[in-house]
Amino acid sequence: QINLSVIHQYVDYLISEQNVKNVFVNGTTGEGLSLNIQERKQLAEEWVCQGKDKLDHVIIHVGALSLPESQELARHAAAIGASGIAVIAPFFFKPTDKDELIAFLQKVASEAPAVPFYYYHIPLLTGVKIRVEGLLDGIKERIPTFRGVKFSDTDLLDLAQCINKNEREQFAFLYGVDEQLLSALAIGADGAVGSTYNYLGRKTSLMLQAFAKPDFALAQKYQFLTGEFLNFVIKLGFGVAQTKAVMTFVSGIPMGPPRLPLVDASEEFIIKAKAKMDSIVWPDGD
Repeated sequence: QINLSVIHQYVDYLISEQNVKNVFVNGTTGEGLSLNIQERKQLAEEWVCQGKDKLDHVIIHVGALSLPESQELARHAAAIGASGIAVIAPFFFKPTDKDELIAFLQKVASEAPAVPFYYYHIPLLTGVKIRVEGLLDGIKERIPTFRGVKFSDTDLLDLAQCINKNEREQFAFLYGVDEQLLSALAIGADGAVGSTYNYLGRKTSLMLQAFAKPDFALAQKYQFLTGEFLNFVIKLGFGVAQTKAVMTFVSGIPMGPPRLPLVDASEEFIIKAKAKMDSIVWPDGD
C-alpha cells in the first residue's frame, strides 16, 4: 500500500542530504503504472503539499493506458499546482507512428492547458521506439505547452539530433539513463531524471559542478564510480524493488516492498549492495 506518512521526511532528506530540489512523481521507480488512479492522485497531492516552498519543481507523471484516465490525472495535477506533467507512450495498444503518438499526447496535454508538458521516452519498457527527433518536428503547434523530454534511452544519436535541431525552441532534454549521464551532458542534455539521484544525488551534483567548470577528469571519476556501483548491482539483479532496498539502507527511510508482480529484494542482495556502496571512495573524501 502507499505510505503517505514518509513523504515529509523524504522531501527533507532529498534537499538536505542529496542536494535534490526537483522531483518526478509516479514514474517508473515510484511504480506509477502499478497504482490505481486514486493512489496516484493521493501521492501527487502529498508531494505537492510537502514540497511547497521547499522543492523547486514537482513534475507529475500522468501517463496511463486509458486516455480518459490520463486526462483525469492531468486535470488533477493542474488543479493541485504541479510544476509540470509528463506522459509515457501507451504500451499495450501502441502508437505505430509519430502522428498517432502526438495525437494521444495532445489529448492529455490539452486537459492541463497552463501546465508545462513533457514526453517521457522510455522505449525499453513501453516498446514504443518512435524516434524523438522526428516527434519534435512541429510539436509546438500541436501541443503549445510542450517543454521537453525525459529521455530514458541509450540512443545518444537520437538525443544529439534532438538537441542539435531544437536549440531555437529551447526544449529541455532531461536524461534518464543514470550510468550514461556524463555522455548525455557532453552532447547537451540539460539535466537528469533518474532513480539513483534518490541516494546519489549529492555525488551527481558534484559531477555536474565538475562538468560545468570544466573539470572533465573529476566529472569522469564521479561517473565511473556511479557506474561501478550500478555495474555491480545489475549483475545481482537490479530493478525497482532493489532500488527501494538501496534507498532504504542509505537514507534510513523505509521505502517498503514493491507491488506484485515485482517481488522484494533479497537479504543477500541488500548485504552485498550495502558492502559495495560502503567500499566506494569518492573524490570528495566521503
